[in-house]
Amino acid sequence: MNELLIMADARLMAERAAWLQSLAGERRLSQHTLDAYERDTRQFLTFMTGHLAGPTTLKDIEALRPADFRAFLAARRRDGTGARSLGRNLAGLRSLLRHLEKKGLVNAAGAGAIRSPKQPKSLPKPLSDSQAVTVVSNEAQLHEEPWIAARDAAVMTLLYGCGLRISEALDLLPGDIASGATTLRVTGKGNKTRLVPLLSVVFEAVDRYRALCPYHLTADQPLFRGARGGKLQQAIVQRTMQKMRGAFGLPETATPHALRHSFATHLLAGGGDLRTIQELLGHASLSTTQVYTGVDASRLLDVYDRAHPRA
Repeated sequence: MNELLIMADARLMAERAAWLQSLAGERRLSQHTLDAYERDTRQFLTFMTGHLAGPTTLKDIEALRPADFRAFLAARRRDGTGARSLGRNLAGLRSLLRHLEKKGLVNAAGAGAIRSPKQPKSLPKPLSDSQAVTVVSNEAQLHEEPWIAARDAAVMTLLYGCGLRISEALDLLPGDIASGATTLRVTGKGNKTRLVPLLSVVFEAVDRYRALCPYHLTADQPLFRGARGGKLQQAIVQRTMQKMRGAFGLPETATPHALRHSFATHLLAGGGDLRTIQELLGHASLSTTQVYTGVDASRLLDVYDRAHPRA
């Protein structure tokens, strides 16, 4: 905290803290995004301390020009920061400046005049059908505790069977998956809700976990518990997938989020339309979902190259 006080005066730091609190409370951003925005703005204020030869004040923020933001992005690029991270750096700064502008403290026009760095096009990397089935099967879980193995299988099945983000799965309450339910109401990014079909195999996996879980799953507590009874953390699920990569020869791209990619890609390959997949994934824009058409085309070309005699 002393480092932060050196970077900026007390009033600016108080406003920054209030901004971060509003992102968590009002916009309900994920902890991962909050950590990234905290880090991005800290890096900017550290840069500004050197750029201005002293702690940054609200008056300094008010006087910022596009050239100052370009200098910051150039410094980050020299440190090896990629285009995606630079884009997020700028998004975090713009969000902070909009917060300050709404309170009448600064004018955010300088940041608005900066174009976000051009993002490299990259395709999602889904698992194959057989790899995804292996990951979600109860028999493939590596933990010796039967209830934890059942828990891991249930979480993986939700990611692949419903296309959930890992945070969405771990935020579920026991009552969200009711007996006999055929749909699941999910609260995603921006506090938006959507309905996804609840396949019988998903319900059965969750039901198996419930039967074995040693903790009382009260209605107002998380459905998925850690070994000590607290809320299951994302890092535990990620480590579980890491172990499965080694045990089953899965690629490095096999992550919990890759199961969500697999859900979308396999639906598209099976004849699903983009609008439906967009709704199921909770994407705000169809252009976000359209990336999966590139994945499907890439898979078709790969099959063609390996199978066609004249390829």
